[in-house]
Amino acid sequence: MFATLSDRLADTFKNLRGKGRLSEADIDATAREIRIALLEADVALPVVREFVAAVKDRARGEEVSGALNPAQQIVKIVNEELVGILGGETRRLRFAKSGPTVIMLAGLQGAGKTTLAAKLALWLKEQGRSPMLVAADLQRPNAVNQLQVNGQRAGVTVFAPEPGNGVGDPVGVARDAMAEARRTLHDVVIVDTAGRLGVDAELMRQAADIRDVVQPDEVLFVVDAMIGQDAVTTAQAFLEGVGFDGVVLTKLDGDARGGAALSIRSVTGRPVMFASSGEKLTDFDVFHPDRMASRILDMGDVMTLIEQAEKTFDSDQALKAAQKLSGQGGGEFTLDDFLEQMQQVRKLGSMSKIMGMLPGMGQFREQLENFDEREIDRIQAIIQSMTPAERANPKMIDGSRRARIAKGSGRAVMDVNQLVDRFFEARKMMQQMARGGGMPGMPGMPGMPGMPGAGGKRQKKQPQKKAKGGRRVSGNPAKAAQEKVAADQAAKEKAASANPFGTPGGQETDYEQAAAALDLPQDFAKFLK
Repeated sequence: MFATLSDRLADTFKNLRGKGRLSEADIDATAREIRIALLEADVALPVVREFVAAVKDRARGEEVSGALNPAQQIVKIVNEELVGILGGETRRLRFAKSGPTVIMLAGLQGAGKTTLAAKLALWLKEQGRSPMLVAADLQRPNAVNQLQVNGQRAGVTVFAPEPGNGVGDPVGVARDAMAEARRTLHDVVIVDTAGRLGVDAELMRQAADIRDVVQPDEVLFVVDAMIGQDAVTTAQAFLEGVGFDGVVLTKLDGDARGGAALSIRSVTGRPVMFASSGEKLTDFDVFHPDRMASRILDMGDVMTLIEQAEKTFDSDQALKAAQKLSGQGGGEFTLDDFLEQMQQVRKLGSMSKIMGMLPGMGQFREQLENFDEREIDRIQAIIQSMTPAERANPKMIDGSRRARIAKGSGRAVMDVNQLVDRFFEARKMMQQMARGGGMPGMPGMPGMPGMPGAGGKRQKKQPQKKAKGGRRVSGNPAKAAQEKVAADQAAKEKAASANPFGTPGGQETDYEQAAAALDLPQDFAKFLK
């Protein structure tokens, strides 16, 4: 969605790197580039003016002039201002203190309200709520049927007494739905209304009548993030005609420039509460202004990635795999474990989407967009074409076995070879990291003798010197000093524990009797005082 804006801002900040101090010309040039970037992203002009003015004022202040790295300080300012125009803080749903919480959806035709209603219901269900969907869109053909199908997929109740397709009274349906929700003890009611145009006075009046009947706790305006500045005009019309408490952005996975997301909050004063970014019912989440700003500036969205992983990953499987990798699980990490981990990662969504949440991945956007998601299917086919013994011990896979596996999976022998080789490399790296030995292949990291160094050549083993007494000394001066201290300490302890009278076996001795046996001269005692 924000690819163009992200690239523009990245190029702008790149020009600031290496400058120890920013001149007035540098600040003006940076502000001009930011203005162009926002206008190209289809952000509303009043929002652009306000944003650029705020950035310029702060850039001229002491927080930049006194900073050690002015370029990073400018990025920080832009990030904070982006968070500000996106809403500042995350806005949560308000739930009714008594009775069912009523959420009414309104918006333009084709904005995706019906699909969004099912997404919101599924999200609430996962929060421990008991939602009920209400089919009050009786205008659009098959809208009622679509809501019933999506509700079944989400596993929630759908109240649809009218067939729709232009038949029925949506205000009456909404009124009956409230009575049904109280009777069946549903604690959330989501009312899906008909899509309308801001200039359609009759449909706007109908939406206002539904609002008056159900008395919603939240009215959410659903807007297609791909329609650009027109979203702001439509939002203003709905705000005056029906009124709404929050905004839901749909189709954030599209290739539009994303100006609506940056404009609608500043113009209407209503926060963006949720974001929908795909066709699946799970492609829906709370809108976090700080995380969206981080994505725009190519800082990633690691928090969202962690939250998705916590919801998706099987903690028991992950623990078993970690124990195997660290040598505590009573077995080796096998291809079966490898496949299980890949399947868990796949539950997070597309690999390109996951990688896009990592910081700095904007520079690899073209590679991510061209990533073939079917590669995981091919790997799965190869692994499942192996016998259980081969998956448990890949070392036994010889040439004839590889040919059989390739034939069974419909792949080439080269693909099987690559998979096995990559598995061994990946397992070695994960084992090294699980045991705290650092990243394999990195020079200077512990536990990696003989690994390639910075120059790409194999490190030569340092010759060891011999100390007095035949003890070997390391060629590393620091290590040799440590060995010397340890050897001296051991010698002192040995000397202290030795029997001063030379009795064999280290047995206990009567020292007075032993001293008498030495037969010293009678006047020798004066030398001991």
